[in-house]
Amino acid sequence: MPTINMLEAKSTLSRLVEAVESGKEYEIISARNGRPAARLVPRAPQPAACQRIGIAKGEFTLPDNSLELDAEIEALFLASADSSLERQPD
Repeated sequence: MPTINMLEAKSTLSRLVEAVESGKEYEIISARNGRPAARLVPRAPQPAACQRIGIAKGEFTLPDNSLELDAEIEALFLASADSSLERQPD
């Protein structure tokens, strides 16, 4: 964990970031007037949940009778909607 002064940090920031990114250094402390002022550490990886959109793309296909299935679902939905309207109190 090297400690460097602000002037050196400003002039070699790209090299310092590369050292932290590559794992050569775990953290680098930047000091002002000999006192630690900031810490350069690698960014935490993103959680896997953020990368799940579209994960199953291309993994399944719809059945050929999807139009028949849609009609069945629509009939069930309409029957359910009709029965819920009948149950509402006046």
